[in-house]
Amino acid sequence: MMYNRAMPYLIDGHNLIPKLGLRLDDPDDELELGRILQDFARIKRHQVEVYFDGAPAGQAGMRKLGTVRAHFVPLGQTADSAIRARLNRMGKSAKNWTVVSSDREVQGAAKLSQAQVMSAETFAHLLRNTLAASVKTGTDDKKLSAGEVDEWLKIFRGDKQ
Repeated sequence: MMYNRAMPYLIDGHNLIPKLGLRLDDPDDELELGRILQDFARIKRHQVEVYFDGAPAGQAGMRKLGTVRAHFVPLGQTADSAIRARLNRMGKSAKNWTVVSSDREVQGAAKLSQAQVMSAETFAHLLRNTLAASVKTGTDDKKLSAGEVDEWLKIFRGDKQ
């Protein structure tokens, strides 16, 4: 399947993490994925929204991390249901988005919304190729700022903002 390169992405974060060789039991897995997605979004100039479920009380909500919008779904709800709700709110404009997940229910909801679907494995491959090409061409010279690192650390330590 050919994907429109200009399409923005809705990503099931915990579905993607292991496909990148990261570990779900690592307390910094969301931080690392966020950093990788920031680089990807900047290089490709794509809008990216990533959803993580299991956020403890006080840590749920949306945070803008550079150009990436990270949605931390509270305990008792799932990223899958949050992605479905986002697609429903989009209405007809959902067809302009690509949903990244290997979960069949999420893929089914995306197809019903006429969004494009990309497996987490396929997106991980795209991500690796994009970052590797950027390093070869020397276009990946921006790292997280100290403020962005502090923001991520606050999120995952549970500090009040």
